[in-house]
Amino acid sequence: MNIYREITPLKEPDVFVVLDSVSNGFDYPIHNHPEYELNLIAGMSGSRIVGDSTERYNDFDLALIGPYLYHKWDGDAALLSEERPYRVITIQFGMDLFNAHLLQKERFFKIRKLLDDSRRGVKFQGKTIMDAMQKMIALTEDKGFLNVLEFLSLLDLLSRSDERDFLASEGFTPQAFKSGNDRIQIAYACILRNFSNPELKMGDISKLVNMSESAFSHFFQKYTNKSFTQFLVDVRIGHVCKLLLDTDHTIKQICFQSGFNNLANFNRLFKKNKGCTPLDYRRRFQTNQVFDWVHQTTPWQFLPSRTATMDKLMPDKYSTRLVHV
Repeated sequence: MNIYREITPLKEPDVFVVLDSVSNGFDYPIHNHPEYELNLIAGMSGSRIVGDSTERYNDFDLALIGPYLYHKWDGDAALLSEERPYRVITIQFGMDLFNAHLLQKERFFKIRKLLDDSRRGVKFQGKTIMDAMQKMIALTEDKGFLNVLEFLSLLDLLSRSDERDFLASEGFTPQAFKSGNDRIQIAYACILRNFSNPELKMGDISKLVNMSESAFSHFFQKYTNKSFTQFLVDVRIGHVCKLLLDTDHTIKQICFQSGFNNLANFNRLFKKNKGCTPLDYRRRFQTNQVFDWVHQTTPWQFLPSRTATMDKLMPDKYSTRLVHV
């Protein structure tokens, strides 16, 4: 599948940029970019694709997307045809923004943890959306340095929220498990290194951390809220989804490359987890790739992933209201 790269308006002097769009459509492809993105949709329903997650959203949607994570929002065709007013506010900021010495202090720990989590995509619900929306609307007006303080306040709000869930699965964006417990970090890292081995067993991991299988089973459930077996299946299915999108390998090849040793069992588990067959999953994403990037509203904003000169091209004009902070 051809993943498009978005050339964002973020410039070197910027702390972040805000794109404010009213009833401007969803005519863009599945894409990614190296910047973090916080995206708010108000007044529209539709579908959201983030990594290997495809979900419906209704009326309001707020998600934080990490660097290079595929994403796309669509609006319901019926609502769009009614020309119902809706608003999309997007905030984008660089990967290195929180590398400064001040921002490594303890007070910024929860924000840095939130950004780590965003590599799988994080969606927010309930009161968090309403509170964050007020702050994001305020950020569409340029008030100088006050915008920077409000931006940090927004990230602090999101970092403290318990109304949030991951979007993409563990296997789609493998990363070290963030925990103060050394044993769970060792176990998690070992699973991510070896999940493609069909012979990987819970006993292999329990021995590595010097625990009995029974004790390790309870320990693992406590830290992940999943059984070892379900966690391993989720990691493998996430990797399958990435291969389905990133490669032209056959379903059988992907099955065995991801640690499954039985094609029929693999198909059953995939359908149970994703609600469709692997082939239907691939086809569903491919149908979203019809995009005339030559005639896009914002010139050169989206480029095929293999375009060698993409870093040198910037949009001539953005079709949405743009604030540089």
